[in-house]
Amino acid sequence: MSSRKSDSRERMVLSAAALLREYGASATSVDHVLAHSGAPRGSVYHHFPGGRAQLIDEAVALAGDFITGLIDAAMQADDPVEAVDAFFALWRDRLVESDFRAGCPIVAVAVETNDDAPQLARSAAAVFARWQEALAALLVRHGLAEERSLRLGAFIIAAVEGAVIMCRAERSTAPIEAAAAEIHNLLIYALRDRPGTGSGPRPKA
Repeated sequence: MSSRKSDSRERMVLSAAALLREYGASATSVDHVLAHSGAPRGSVYHHFPGGRAQLIDEAVALAGDFITGLIDAAMQADDPVEAVDAFFALWRDRLVESDFRAGCPIVAVAVETNDDAPQLARSAAAVFARWQEALAALLVRHGLAEERSLRLGAFIIAAVEGAVIMCRAERSTAPIEAAAAEIHNLLIYALRDRPGTGSGPRPKA
């Protein structure tokens, strides 16, 4: 594959991910992707023989990998509470920088019925599972039981995603700041009884 063809393919996947984030799955048509990416029309079925479903599926994988990288970077903090605080801050900053236009491309796919492409829901579910497992692994490393860590990981993802939707609707960071504060306190209480932790961080008011 030539570098030009490879570049065209990459542009289309990146454009699909960007359009999912701002407009949702239904509005992310092949025509919209072509207009956004500037890719030639003939490249669609050359690069994506599965058509729109394959293109969106690859955009979901790309977005999932990107956000997993952000989670992994946040999880490097020595304090798990600070790590999760940083995860919420990443989403808050993305909302502000996009003027509340950019949501989560994985949610955009998950909330659609996608009866003609059920693999998209499976791909979204797999991404959510990866994020949950990354968060759970952090909590396990800091002394929580695996079962509770998995529950907390799921709860954190649900809180972030719900808050992002509310922030976009309200054009305000208040929902994600409220969710972040409550998760902060929840984690402090969950972690404070571990041996050798001392007084630890204080809950937020």
